[in-house]
Amino acid sequence: MPTRYALIGSGHRAQMYLDAIAGPHADVAELVALLDVNPARREFHRDRVPAFADVVLAGPEQLEDVIREQKVDRVIVTSVDRLHAEHVVRALEAGADVIVEKPLTIDAPSARAIQDAIDRTGRSVVVTFNYRYSPRNTALKQVIASGEIGDVVSVSFEWVLDTQHGADYFRRWHRDKTNSGGLFIHKAAHHFDLVNWWIADTPARVYARGGLRFYGQDNAAARGRAPLPERGTHDGAHDPFELDLRSDERLEALYLQAEQHDGYQRDRSVFDAGITTEDNLTAIVDYAGGPVLTYALNAHSPWEGYRVAINGTAGRAELEVIERAEVIAQNEDGRSHLDPSAVAVTAPDAGVRERGERLVVQKHFEPARRVEIPEGVGGHGGGDALLLRDVFVGPTRDELGRPSDHRDGLRAISVGICGNESLATGLPVGVTEFLGLDLSRSDAAEAAR
Repeated sequence: MPTRYALIGSGHRAQMYLDAIAGPHADVAELVALLDVNPARREFHRDRVPAFADVVLAGPEQLEDVIREQKVDRVIVTSVDRLHAEHVVRALEAGADVIVEKPLTIDAPSARAIQDAIDRTGRSVVVTFNYRYSPRNTALKQVIASGEIGDVVSVSFEWVLDTQHGADYFRRWHRDKTNSGGLFIHKAAHHFDLVNWWIADTPARVYARGGLRFYGQDNAAARGRAPLPERGTHDGAHDPFELDLRSDERLEALYLQAEQHDGYQRDRSVFDAGITTEDNLTAIVDYAGGPVLTYALNAHSPWEGYRVAINGTAGRAELEVIERAEVIAQNEDGRSHLDPSAVAVTAPDAGVRERGERLVVQKHFEPARRVEIPEGVGGHGGGDALLLRDVFVGPTRDELGRPSDHRDGLRAISVGICGNESLATGLPVGVTEFLGLDLSRSDAAEAAR
């Protein structure tokens, strides 16, 4: 009998899970309910998939009733980040297991509330980290796990979001840090999870700096930039930093045509007043086992991708990924890909920077060698499909430990939560002390992941 699913929060991110249920995993999964505050969004997903014609549509306040009446086995949480903890806890207490889109939650009290609910109910929570499954990240994990570079002593990690993808966080609800915990949590949870997984260690202390340096009204005025219209959806010429929701059928249906119900505007000016999310962040993270991470995030780069260097006692591994070499114009179909890591951008590069990826390993007293990275097909280099198989079918034995649970989710957000506290106080923050949770790896099997 297929597992019965309800999904709460039917915005843009929900589609990956819904398409998996209706498509490759229809034999083991059945969607029985869609919950959202906005009826237009839940109706959009119901109407676009014939298999969903009979699903129950409801508001979030009806979650417990839906779980009981529809005999829901698992709830998929893809709502706004600040609501994750509430929806996770309510689903657990109503008798369902949970799959939650990263981040697990955005602050220490709600992290403790989730752990308490898991302890009380004995039910499971899976946090989805698709970057673990990307071939390039898997290849780096294999290098580290092989012992070729020795014991890890330090990690340098820089992630840059470009002026198309990075800017988008400052148009939508993420611009208000109280909704998302800022990019330290919403975006960087992916990055911190990668480091935690790569080196099989737990964050212990965080010192962070950062701020809003590029977006926002004050920064634009300081550079002499003329204000943009309040919204990007308008007739006439458009600035490169604007998003016209009419340029994408799905964005238009999910947001522009749904505004009448909740007033949410998806296309706000990135140079508007009231933005509280930082666009430049750095952190130094001490790990329990000794390694130190230096991390940097920039959300207004002219190109998008990341660079990682792992220093070990026997050598060094370096991974460079260029997901988009530049932002110059829209694609030929007139629609912008907001997340180049999820959608392959095939427009030719005009400059010396070329889209691609490279993993190089060099041991002491030896020449560097390039490690072959298998080619994947689909979102995040094929990682999405592998993740979804583990989520809906169930994980198989994985020597790399890619399947994740709520403790991985807690470790991933612990850096951002403590980073935000460090930003506020200017002081280093101890993870265990501030979160009030013991995130140490409890057994050898988990440490091997």
